[in-house]
Amino acid sequence: MYDQFSEFLANKNRLCIIQAENPDGDSLGSAIALDYLLKDTENTLYCPVDVPKYLHYFPDWSRVSIDFDFRADGYIIVDTAASVLLSKLLDDSAIKHALYHNPVLVIDHHETPDDLDLPHTAIIEPLPACADLIYKIAKDQKLPIPPTSAEALYSAISSDTLGLVSASTTSDTMRVMADLIDLGANPAELDERRREFMKKSPRILDYKADLIKRIDYALDGKLATIHIPFSEIQQYSDEYNPNVLILEEMKLVSGVEVAIAIKTYPDGKVTGKVRTSVPIADQIAGFFGGGGHPYAAGFRTYDTSYEEVVADLVRMLPPMLAETETQRD
Repeated sequence: MYDQFSEFLANKNRLCIIQAENPDGDSLGSAIALDYLLKDTENTLYCPVDVPKYLHYFPDWSRVSIDFDFRADGYIIVDTAASVLLSKLLDDSAIKHALYHNPVLVIDHHETPDDLDLPHTAIIEPLPACADLIYKIAKDQKLPIPPTSAEALYSAISSDTLGLVSASTTSDTMRVMADLIDLGANPAELDERRREFMKKSPRILDYKADLIKRIDYALDGKLATIHIPFSEIQQYSDEYNPNVLILEEMKLVSGVEVAIAIKTYPDGKVTGKVRTSVPIADQIAGFFGGGGHPYAAGFRTYDTSYEEVVADLVRMLPPMLAETETQRD
């Protein structure tokens, strides 16, 4: 079923496993798990940005480098098939040349169309997490899954399913997690480690309180947005991702159906992290050229502002919300 994977690995001695420029628990865990699964090759792990501190609960996170491996004879991109999330790579002429002139394999679980403008093989399947797909590939290709890989896969799936409670979680997800426990993942130890690294300093807690006070509401309280300017990204992101800090709190507000954290940058770039209680997050992100899942998605756009993005949201959300209400009725 996943023979493209074995075909890609043939005659490879050195692989570079790539995450997009918005690393999360799923992308990091997927990269680490692949590193342990692929014991017949020399592997390097690459991400164009530093791994955020809140993800340091993953063992071996420090193996991820911001230095691109030009010596690899094959590249595996995990957890995205969207060119917008790989712009830092594709905008670098040397990296782009390496990706164009060496085999590239994409492994992704998002339903967003594959729009990578470079020669590649893709294994894309709509699943709760990219790590879920990597587990299925390993089982199908009869790759031994060591405890270290099982731990990374378990943590990655848990991260992308919000602890197995997201709408994407299925009974099959539970069976995968049970198998990973049998293979050596210890949920209690992994969650204790996660909780330790998720602890917040007093200044981060103060910042969270400030973010909560600044939430903007529209559409009779169905839309909640928060603006995170570049100055705050610089000040706080190294310690704690502001998106992670506030988005779930926004979703918990009574009446909110769409919560979006919007970051703005000096070069005109605007990014949005979308979380919804109705299955339209991917449609919202798609409006701005992004994508993702029905309940969780993201986008990146340029030459706009927070106010303009919110104005677009206020215009285009009512028919989407009305359609979901009709479907519920």
